[in-house]
Amino acid sequence: MPQAKPEFTDAVALLKADHRKVEGLFEQFEKASGASRKQALATQICNELKIHTTIEEEIFYPAFQGKIEEDTLAEAYVEHDGAKVLINDIMAASPEDDFYDAKVHVLSEEIKHHVHEEEMPSEGMFAQCRKAGVDLVALRDQMTARKAELMRKVANGGLPAAELRVLHMA
Repeated sequence: MPQAKPEFTDAVALLKADHRKVEGLFEQFEKASGASRKQALATQICNELKIHTTIEEEIFYPAFQGKIEEDTLAEAYVEHDGAKVLINDIMAASPEDDFYDAKVHVLSEEIKHHVHEEEMPSEGMFAQCRKAGVDLVALRDQMTARKAELMRKVANGGLPAAELRVLHMA
C-alpha cells in the first residue's frame, strides 16, 4: 500500500501553514460577537500557539543552534515567552473580564511581528534556516509527530499552561 503523501513539503512549510491558520483565527476573533464564540476562538488560538511554540522550541530551533544568527534564535525565544504570558492570561480569563479583547488583540500584534521576523525574505529566520544545510524534511516528520501528540492532549482535556523559557516572572 502506498504511503500517504506528507501534507507539507518541509518543516518551514509546516510552520508557515500554522502561521496562516492562526492569522485566520485572529481575524475571526476580531469579527466575532458573543462571549461564547470569542472564548472558543481565543481558546483555539491559544492552543494552536502553544502547540506551535512547543514544536519550534523542542525541535525546530535547537536544530539551528550554531547554524544561524544567534540573535535571531534568542529573539524568537523571548518573543515566544512574551506571547506565552498573554496566552496563559487569556486562557485563565473570560470575555467578560476587563481587557480580554485587548489582550487577544495585543497577542495578535505580537504574533504578526514574530511571523514577520521568521518569514522575511533573505534575512528572516526561515531564509537563514533554508541555507543552513539541515534536513528540513526530517525535521518536518519529527514536528508532525510531536504536533499530533499535542493535538491529542488538547482533545483529551487540554494542554498545561505555557512554560516560560527565558523570561522570569517576579
